[in-house]
Amino acid sequence: MRPLLSLAAAASLLVVQAPVSAEGNADDIGVMNVSLKDSIKPRFGFQGQTQGAGTPNEVGIGGFLPISVGDNSVFYADVEANANLADFSGYSSIVNTQVDGITVSTSSRLGYRWLNDDRSWMFGINAGYDSRPMNTGDAKPWHPIKRRYQHLYLPSIKYARNPRSVFFQQVAAEVEAVSPTWNFGAYALVPFGDTEQRLNSHYQGGALDTYGLDIGYFITPEINASVGYYYQQGDDGAGNSSGVKGRLAFAVADDVEFGGTYTYDDAFNARASADLTIRFGGGSHKEKSKEQAKAEEQPQIKELSATPSNRDVRVHDECVPCTITWWIQRTLLPGDLNT
Repeated sequence: MRPLLSLAAAASLLVVQAPVSAEGNADDIGVMNVSLKDSIKPRFGFQGQTQGAGTPNEVGIGGFLPISVGDNSVFYADVEANANLADFSGYSSIVNTQVDGITVSTSSRLGYRWLNDDRSWMFGINAGYDSRPMNTGDAKPWHPIKRRYQHLYLPSIKYARNPRSVFFQQVAAEVEAVSPTWNFGAYALVPFGDTEQRLNSHYQGGALDTYGLDIGYFITPEINASVGYYYQQGDDGAGNSSGVKGRLAFAVADDVEFGGTYTYDDAFNARASADLTIRFGGGSHKEKSKEQAKAEEQPQIKELSATPSNRDVRVHDECVPCTITWWIQRTLLPGDLNT
């Protein structure tokens, strides 16, 4: 409950400190003179993140591909391929079972973004498909296989065994709105196919349906602070929970963004992750005035070619079945029940 109150207080502070109106209108800033056909170009690069609530450590490549650019709009595709790495030792991203490396996940989006008449707001919608093959490793109770821990081995405990490789997939959709001061996003992640799968002798994993809303405030055009709410369900009900999210993102250089995210919900408890996105390419190489360069850095213009967010298939695991009798059989009674 305390994390919920903290984030609610942070959100109220953002509202109180927000300016009554943006500093200057579109004409003052110069965005009406920006040519989208010159400023929106293909962009390619790298991205990576540390593990979070149901999401893996990963690093990969990605690209933004404008298919059609109009005077005030862009129709685009955005694709990513990521190498999913192993979880940090002893710290599972899905709660009980450690994710093992290396698998390759994919994410694709088709989207449409447009500016309103005075270019003070950008609106967008995108949808796509995400895949996640997943290898599994150790699980609770951890087997002390490393030599320095073998003195902790207890023959009476039925340690988790028989790790399996599984595959999850989802469809996703997002709507967004961005001004020089505020940004809003609503998204849905909907797994399909075999969404509940056995991971090892003790646990099964489930891909989570996730529905969320984020509200952000640009402290400066380079720094964005946001708070969000999400609801998740899946893993035979074990993952069902509401959650809150806080994020701070920095555009540390042109086409380089570093961010940190904190989440809290009853299924994963508190989680924190960091991410980095680097893109190359972008606008025209023509010489620009200082005013034009500043106009192209306005959030509603930059976000026309930004990489969409919420791209991971989120997974949670639970014991099968999680009952006192089952646990006594697993830990105290003789015989191999690990099937």
